[in-house]
Amino acid sequence: MDARQLEYFLAIVDNDGFGRAAAKLHIAQPSLSQAVAGLERELGVRLFHRIGRGAVLSDAGKELIGPARQVLRDLRTAKATMDSLKGVQRGHVELVTMPSPGIEPLGTLTRLFTREHPGIMVGADAAFTPDEVLQKVREGVCELGLVGVPGDLRAPGVDVLPLESQDFVLVGAELPDDDPVPVTALGGARLIASPPGSQMRRIVDEMVTSGAEIVAEVAHRTSILPLVLQGVGLAVLPSAWVPLARRAGARAVRVDSPSQLHVALVSRSAPLTPAARAFLTVARSYTPLDHLDT
Repeated sequence: MDARQLEYFLAIVDNDGFGRAAAKLHIAQPSLSQAVAGLERELGVRLFHRIGRGAVLSDAGKELIGPARQVLRDLRTAKATMDSLKGVQRGHVELVTMPSPGIEPLGTLTRLFTREHPGIMVGADAAFTPDEVLQKVREGVCELGLVGVPGDLRAPGVDVLPLESQDFVLVGAELPDDDPVPVTALGGARLIASPPGSQMRRIVDEMVTSGAEIVAEVAHRTSILPLVLQGVGLAVLPSAWVPLARRAGARAVRVDSPSQLHVALVSRSAPLTPAARAFLTVARSYTPLDHLDT
């Protein structure tokens, strides 16, 4: 077994088939099939069930995904560690983030990190739920993950670094004079909401019970503020959005609600690359006031 075979195996998994994987790897499909067949012979198991012109992961194949990612990650970590000893100041931080932490504190963390490490690129993958973030970190798809949850995060298999707790605010062009504004004081208001299931949506649903109306529902939360600026309606957002909203010309008032978004950075328990370790070091020194350090 060699790293190339594992890379090919994961390419098939991540690209949903041999054809797309071959195109992604820039190799001929027969060469890819031959390499995987060799891996199956060495392991003594079938990794894929061939069905017509397609392929479906076998139980053995499903079990190999995590270890294969770990092996390739460890090889990259070893190379990056040797490069760092030689004084190489380049690399790539691979993290995954939920939408709201992807605005802040990701923006501030990236600014602080790239100032200290200008030769290292930060790559941010997207996920919508804490479970998606944790799965990608545990499986080695990414080394780091930003999550926002209602309370303290307890997640076996990863290390958790709490970063901040964000209150919720109401953002818009025309807002009630109250600050904080009661959720019961928005009868007749037009609201922009995320889909059901999030903390923001639960607050919005309380407002709807008091007579407010949802006029737009968007899955991509980065679309919410542009819709507010277009005058579509008001929106409930975590307080870390306030500086951005105000710079864009919107107003913000606190929502009178005990709900908070607790943001944490999770990391693989296995050895991290030097780039990821450096990002984690920056995160450990982070404070919410850094949002205002421009």
